[in-house]
Amino acid sequence: MARLVRRWAPAVFRVMFADLPGWPPSPRAALRAFSAARSFRVEELMREGRYLIRAELPGLDPDQDIEVTADGMTLTIYAERWQQDGQPQRTEFRYGPLTRSVRLPAQAGAPDITASYRNGILEVSVPVPEAPPEGTRIPVQDADIPRSPQATAPAAGPAAAPRPPGTPVPPAPAPVPPPAP
Repeated sequence: MARLVRRWAPAVFRVMFADLPGWPPSPRAALRAFSAARSFRVEELMREGRYLIRAELPGLDPDQDIEVTADGMTLTIYAERWQQDGQPQRTEFRYGPLTRSVRLPAQAGAPDITASYRNGILEVSVPVPEAPPEGTRIPVQDADIPRSPQATAPAAGPAAAPRPPGTPVPPAPAPVPPPAP
């Protein structure tokens, strides 16, 4: 029964959307054809405080065929390749508009983006400033160290009262001798 539903589902969609041209044989084939035909391969890496995007775009003129734009936190590379020879017998080249968008890091500085094209590789360099520390580290004292009761007891008497600045510290009281046995 499940096979019948899957087999008839594309026919139902074809009837509902008759004006849409060329239905693909499967959703996977549609996605594969769209993504492969309209994009190109890229590499993304961090090097020396810069975020680098490298794109394979051989045989293009960077002045006429390639456009790099930054819009907010998205970098878009747009290129066009047109067939210049006669119709080939068979081709695996991609012709027409090609585009690829890459999300930039949060700290990226869009005004300082540079792009260079050499040997068929477009390299876009985005400066990424070093992120400031998120907070301040607070040391934690070890509370497991045993202390004498005198060291932890609150001070009493006139020594405990706050003194105005510049007042001399009163002398320590004389030690009390232990009682005789």
